[in-house]
Amino acid sequence: MARSTSKDAQALFQSLFSAYAATPTTLKVAYMAIVGSFPFNSFLSGVLSCIGTAVLAVCLRIQVNKENKEFKDLAPERAFADFVLCNLVLHLVIINFLG
Repeated sequence: MARSTSKDAQALFQSLFSAYAATPTTLKVAYMAIVGSFPFNSFLSGVLSCIGTAVLAVCLRIQVNKENKEFKDLAPERAFADFVLCNLVLHLVIINFLG
């Protein structure tokens, strides 16, 4: 069963590649001008959103940790408010990047 699935996948990719290669370049350029590179933008936005949120969460944990002497004067409420504000700005930028 695994061999037939592998052969089917190979046949699918070969047919997609041959159909893409047979498409005229002017049609590809016209399609890109009309539609744009939206799928790439959405993928990039998703990845950057995940990475940005993870970085902000790590920063929040560092600021709230009682053993960290650098942020001893920073109240946990202030750190959380900074986290929320930065997440809001990050996601507004991500939504704007999507179009």
